[in-house]
Amino acid sequence: MSEKKDSCHIHGTCKRHKLYRRLFAAFLLLLILVALVILIIWLVLRPTKPKYYLQDASVAHLNLSYAGLLTSVIQVTISSRNPNDRIGIYYDRLVTYAQYQGQQITASTLLPTGYQGHNDVTVWSPYLYGAAVPLAPYLADAISQDLHAGYLLLYVRVDGQLRWKVGTWTSGTYHIHVKCPAFLALDSGKPKDGDGSYYFRFQQMSACSVDV
Repeated sequence: MSEKKDSCHIHGTCKRHKLYRRLFAAFLLLLILVALVILIIWLVLRPTKPKYYLQDASVAHLNLSYAGLLTSVIQVTISSRNPNDRIGIYYDRLVTYAQYQGQQITASTLLPTGYQGHNDVTVWSPYLYGAAVPLAPYLADAISQDLHAGYLLLYVRVDGQLRWKVGTWTSGTYHIHVKCPAFLALDSGKPKDGDGSYYFRFQQMSACSVDV
């Protein structure tokens, strides 16, 4: 045992081991302090989910064939507001589409992405296209009844990814899911086309539910 101790002191290995342990402990403590500071800032700022509104929606073309195939052209206007005073939002990816009773009836359309500053408002007005989308028999019957009644309830969905920005710090990626109800009424000023297409107009601006 004494020989091992002497050898340890002669070669300085014990001192190096102690130095390494102290450096590692200091580095670990620094990481914990940085994480604690970020957590405190995060809790104080409390990021609020962005607010979405469906401002307008118009059905320029909607046709249901006898085979239960739905073709549609829908233009929507969606606005997004960042309600945070000190937190910015990076939108990395956003797509929008229309749903009827839980089924997607248009293709997904990409929305422009980028940075949304404090209390900034962003507005998108994309077209949503659905070409011969097959509907389940019960959905085809339901939408046929709605068309004849002259009223239609669709949902405009926005799905994507975002990151929060606080000062120079940027968070990891979060998923965002937006659901906007669109209550539409048959536009009596536009008669139905010869191919059986319908035109619908938007009733009023509606707030959207947002899940992050």
